[in-house]
This record gives sequence, C-alpha cells and structure tokens, in this order.
Amino acid sequence: MVEDFITMSEYLGISLPEGEQRIPFQPGTSVRDILDTTKLRVRSSCGGVGACGQCRIRIEEGEVTPPTATEVNRLGRELVGLGFRLACQVKPLRNVRITIDDPAPGSNWRSLNETASLADASGSDAGRMAERSGYGAAVDLGTTQIRVSLLDLTTGRRIAGRSGLNPQGTFGADVLTRLLAASESDGRARELGRLAVDAIGEALLDIAGREGVDLRRISSLAIVGNTAMLCLLARKNHGLLLSPDNWTRGVDCCPEETKGWWAGWGLAAETHVELVQPLAGFVGSDLLAGLVATGLTAGQAGSLLIDFGTNSEMALWDGEVVWVTSAAGGPAFEGCGISCGMPATPGAIYRAAMADDASGFVGSVIGGGQARGLCGSGLVDIIAALLRTGGLKSNGRFSQPVTGQGLMLGKGLAGITLKNQDIDALQRAKGAIGAGVQCLLAQAGMGGQDLQRICVCGAFGNHLDIGNAQEIGLLPVIPAEKIELCTNAALLGCERMLFAPDGTAMLEPLKEKCRIINLSLVSGFDDRFIENLYLKPMPIV
Repeated sequence: MVEDFITMSEYLGISLPEGEQRIPFQPGTSVRDILDTTKLRVRSSCGGVGACGQCRIRIEEGEVTPPTATEVNRLGRELVGLGFRLACQVKPLRNVRITIDDPAPGSNWRSLNETASLADASGSDAGRMAERSGYGAAVDLGTTQIRVSLLDLTTGRRIAGRSGLNPQGTFGADVLTRLLAASESDGRARELGRLAVDAIGEALLDIAGREGVDLRRISSLAIVGNTAMLCLLARKNHGLLLSPDNWTRGVDCCPEETKGWWAGWGLAAETHVELVQPLAGFVGSDLLAGLVATGLTAGQAGSLLIDFGTNSEMALWDGEVVWVTSAAGGPAFEGCGISCGMPATPGAIYRAAMADDASGFVGSVIGGGQARGLCGSGLVDIIAALLRTGGLKSNGRFSQPVTGQGLMLGKGLAGITLKNQDIDALQRAKGAIGAGVQCLLAQAGMGGQDLQRICVCGAFGNHLDIGNAQEIGLLPVIPAEKIELCTNAALLGCERMLFAPDGTAMLEPLKEKCRIINLSLVSGFDDRFIENLYLKPMPIV
C-alpha cells in the first residue's frame, strides 16, 4: 500500500515539552548520531566514545541494544537498570521513545547522515597517508547549502561532516541576485563574504565541540563551489560574472589573503587554505570535484553528470572529451522560490505519493515531526502523482479550477498547498536541464541511446524518486540501474583532492579534457527549452 510505503520506517521518538518528535532512522545508528541529523543535541565532549558520560538519556519504551561495558562503568548498574543509557552507545532496534536527560543547545548544523562517502584510502594513497598526521578539512560552498567535513589524514577516515544553510540567502535565493547585491556597494560585497566565512567557521567549531577535536591540527583546508560563491567568498572579480563574455572564461577567485579567516575558524597560522579554482565563469570547482568523485572520465563513453542546483552544471563524457555546460535552473530544486517550498532540512517533505483512497497525499518528513513544506524531491513526487492521476495537464496547468490559495494536498500533508507558479518554477528549471542535456549530446554527436550512466549530484538527488523524475522529463529515460544518486559528490571530490599526491594539481589533466558550451550561443536552444517545459518524458532521440 502507498501509505505503508511512505510511512513505514523505524522511528526514534523524543519526549519534548511541546510534545513528541519522531525521527526516522536506519538500524545500526546510535541515538547520538540520529539526533545529530536534526537540531536536537545531547551534550558531549569526548567525540562519542562514551568517555565523558554527558549524553545521558532515558529509554522510556522500545527495544534497544544491550548496555555496553562503557555505559555500566560510567553510569553504574543501578541507573542502567532504571533505563538510563548513553546516547553515543545505545542503538534503537525498533520504534523507541526516549527522554534527553540534559539536552544541549540546538544547532543550525546537521550531521551528514551517510557513511559510505569516505576518502579513498586504498592503493597507493594508503601508503602515502600513513606518513601523514593531523586533519584535513573539505568545504563545498553551495548557493543554498554549505557542507563541511573533517578527515583524519593518517587513516583517510571522515571523522565528521556537517551541512547547513548558506546565510547569504538573506541577500537572495539565486546566484544572480547576490551578484547584483555585491555590485551595488563594497559594503554589501564585504558582508556577503563575511557571511560565508563565518558560516564555515561555525560548522568547523560545531564539529570540534561535538567530536572533541583540536582544529589547530588541521594542516590543509580546501574549498570548492560554484564560481559565484567562490568570488563572493574571496571578495574578488564577482562583477565579471554579470557579463556573458566571461561565462566560458576562467575567473580568478584566489583571495588576496586568508590569514583573517584563521582566528575565526580556530586554525593554526600555518594551515594551508585553498579555494579550488573554477573551470569557467559559471562552471565551478564543485563540478570538477564531482567529476573526481564519480570517476566520470575513467568510465565508459556516454556518462552524464548533472549537478542539480540554483546554477545547474552538466558534464558529458564521450570517451575523449568532457562536454560541459551550466543552466540557470533557479532555486526550485532547492525548494526555494516555491510558495510551499523549503530546503531539504528538518520539516521538509522529501517523499510523497497519492493516498490509496485518493483523498490526498501522504509523505515522509526529514527529521520526522510536523511537515512545514516541500523540498525539491517532494515537489517532483507531487507533480508526477498529479500528472499520473489526471490532476495536471502536460502543460503544467491544473485540470480543474483551483482557487488562488492553490491546491490543498490534504490527507497527511494538511496545510500544504501547491500553486500554479510552483509548477511553473519547476517546469522552467527542468526545461533548462533538458535543453542542456540535449545540447551536450548534440555537441558530442551522441543520442539518448548512447547514455550508459547518469550521476545525479547535489542535495536534490538525496531522496529523488528516479521513476517520477523520468516521468515528468527531469531525467533521460534509461534503465534505473544506470542512474546513481551521488548526493555529496562535490564534498567527496574535495576530500580526495586533499589526499592526492599533487593536491589540486590533479585537476589539470581533467581540465584539458573539458570543452565548455555556452548554451545562450547554441542554435536551437530556445526551441529545446520550450519543448522541455512540458511534463512528459525528456525528448531525446
């Protein structure tokens, strides 16, 4: 049943003064790590090994793993017998309800909930890393979200990762609005740069406080991002991006100095800080990092990478050349600019489907609890379901008249509405993506039948339903097993640069294989864009 499919998952219930909050979890995860994916926190100063004993909780009901020796030694058998446990040691097995004994202040930074995307410590890198010590830090500076990770350079293990909203959003949800704001005055440009610097520092300090690490042991820190974000961070050359002449040219984003960042970030003075330079005006180093993470050029011809975001970037490998372009997708993929939308943060509906009785929609909410809006993947699910059931026409118009308040989604999504302009925003975003994919294939002399692999990158892909995305024309129609969801590819690629023997110089051979396409100069782009506005499978021959 659809309702079971959407709602059926184990959850951790937390008793709070305002009521119980339920958080879905994957078996094998500690209570501490589950809570760290939300704003809720337990106190901790030992990195989650149980040494400090501060993360005390009480199991009210449900099945959990047996007490560890660490818990018995730290809490005593009497308290353990009363249901008290350490959040870093105990793992829920079924639906569990707990009370946090002494909660820590909430955080704006959430832990990255994946464990698979670790830096590659195999092969020749393993021996080289064994000779290193200390930490490395990787930063993916996105338009909507910032991701930061800390790595042990001795073992190649990711110690921790954080994600949070880019505070520059107060100046505008999209890249162009922020660039225009920066061009208005030096004061605004400085403020935009400061916001990004402070946010990176907050994420690092959050990791340090939670994991009990000394940030002064970070020997190198690398930052990737789209070109606009890097220019704003460096407070350099952001005005160049307002001219189309610079969109396919290299743009210098190297800051004049980074010493001013060290104190706020808690780093040692000798820490090497590097902004990884972009490929071109609107093709950033985040795309290059994504190519590294996915190994796109090491695979077969017909491999396509799509980094969904406010500035969506695409790369197609034909076996010899990487054809690269970018399209102004707008903030719809990030859930911004949508009346019912929000980023993929706690409270966002990330999966949705029509209820079995067709009385409305049911969905899953990031972090559990009350739904506050739709993120990009949830919006795709809703539109696909409406299209499938006849509630939407292929041109994006509602089949039946809808009031100015929009279509009430009802059932499990009470209070959430969908408006015509919300569908329009996603149509324009997907129209740009579809036209971009078609143009890349044409430049490479390839067709849809030549696509052998698609890597979907960006936070948007974290919960994306591939079938729904293909049904509305957001992804080319190829077998689902050939499509990979690579959520944090840019961050992983940045991590791997930290371990490369020649650092970011490893990108130079990759850059030589790239050919940049300016879609505004491609004949027939406008016609392709209009064709891809329709809610139907992507028209690729």
